[in-house]
Amino acid sequence: MNGAQALIRTLVDSGVDVCFSNPGTSEMHFVAALDSVPEMHGVLALFEGVATGAADGYARMADKPAGVLLHLGPGLGNGLANLHNARRAATPVVNIVGDHALDHKRYDAPLESDIDAIASAVSNWQRRSEKTTDVGRDAADAVAAACSPPGGVATLILPADVSWSEGGQAADPVRPQERTPVAEEAVIDAVNALTSGERTVILLGGAATREPALVAASRISAASGAIVLAETFPARITRGAGVPTFDRLGYLAEQVAYQLEGVQHLILAGARSPVSFFAYPGKASDLVPDGCAVHTLAGASEDAAGALERLAEVIGKDAEPVLAAAHRPELPTGPLTAQNWPDVIGALLPENAIVADEANTSGVLIPSATAGSPKHDVLTLTGGAIGYGLPVATGAALACPDRPVLCLQADGSAMYTISALWTHARENLNITTVLLNNSAYAILRLELQRVGAQAGGPRAKDLLDLSRPDLDFVSIAQGMGVPASKATTAEELAEALKAAFAEPGPHLIEAIVPAMIP
Repeated sequence: MNGAQALIRTLVDSGVDVCFSNPGTSEMHFVAALDSVPEMHGVLALFEGVATGAADGYARMADKPAGVLLHLGPGLGNGLANLHNARRAATPVVNIVGDHALDHKRYDAPLESDIDAIASAVSNWQRRSEKTTDVGRDAADAVAAACSPPGGVATLILPADVSWSEGGQAADPVRPQERTPVAEEAVIDAVNALTSGERTVILLGGAATREPALVAASRISAASGAIVLAETFPARITRGAGVPTFDRLGYLAEQVAYQLEGVQHLILAGARSPVSFFAYPGKASDLVPDGCAVHTLAGASEDAAGALERLAEVIGKDAEPVLAAAHRPELPTGPLTAQNWPDVIGALLPENAIVADEANTSGVLIPSATAGSPKHDVLTLTGGAIGYGLPVATGAALACPDRPVLCLQADGSAMYTISALWTHARENLNITTVLLNNSAYAILRLELQRVGAQAGGPRAKDLLDLSRPDLDFVSIAQGMGVPASKATTAEELAEALKAAFAEPGPHLIEAIVPAMIP
């Protein structure tokens, strides 16, 4: 077999059976090899950022790696933003980047670039295969690296001649490392903080936002009085009726200051210590209050869920978790607003849904509106690089074909990766997209004020406006094969959602919502 066949065979044997791709000439032998390994599902994306975001979404929901195939340095560059999100979310992604044949690189061809340097910005592990006989082993190592804690992007650079040459051999899977149990001293330290009688917050992140960890954290809170918060943008968090509900750490530094006011102990369970997303004139970057002691119960590579369960047995052995009661908002009426459209979602969210949330400023009330909806998983913008919602929904739907996927997508960030809709249609994915159209980069309107810039000029306002011409998302979706409709009232949104949820396959609803930031 050639190198490409050995690579794909090894990936499949190691548990990677879907590869999102936007290939080029240097990857053609990989493309051809798909027919020799039919267990590999190749999924075409029209833009590399869709492929990388879909791999992120797939792995978040499947709890196993996805593959992504990119073309040289420019293709890697186009996929970089969602690889950044995957790295920050510790999502296992095997990133295969084709390169020029080894002897061709010395000619500095037009598409030649420093792939190794570009990949290093988003990779937890990377390697260049330079011998066809090594490709299988390199692929097995890449999968193991992606799956080893804390998880993340493993990049394998594959020269074209290494791919096409004969002599490749599939390799046996390599066992990934396991999460390290937390030290007893860390548990004792957390117990001392929780029993000190002083105001204490537990901040959950990583694997500590899944249901078993949430239940353990709720027991600890019930027994100790500690406040529990989830990180601002968890990679995947379980919510809804029958699950403990916790607020997330605020996006704005002022929100975090309010949430942590008077806190004397901050216990990190799989989360990073909070910092401001950006620097602002005259404001602190470190958001831990003065005088607050930070205790690391579990780091990124440690078993945070297991640590919380151990802590619950010590602190809250007889305590019962506080679970969200089943409750849905009443369906609102009248023109859509930023305040009422979330209630439509909360009232109609299906059982066992997956919510890919990139609603941004329009979605600030979604958590409260869905707190008592049927149990569901939420995927959020963990790395902060926008254009993730539609691609992540793509991957989630392929990972869980038996679950409905709801993508809540802001208009500005939608345009980064709008071609994901074509893949929704091509793969006939069960995704309902609610496209929140407020004709603005509303978050940047807010940030323009917060950084202290002079915000009154017409040119500054114009640069954050998405009209002239208005975007017609119904036409865009229909042009890519996705049935679409427009809603301007709560009644229209509810009717369109009911119809979309009742019919398999992709749908888009363009919801016209005024911007929260004028």
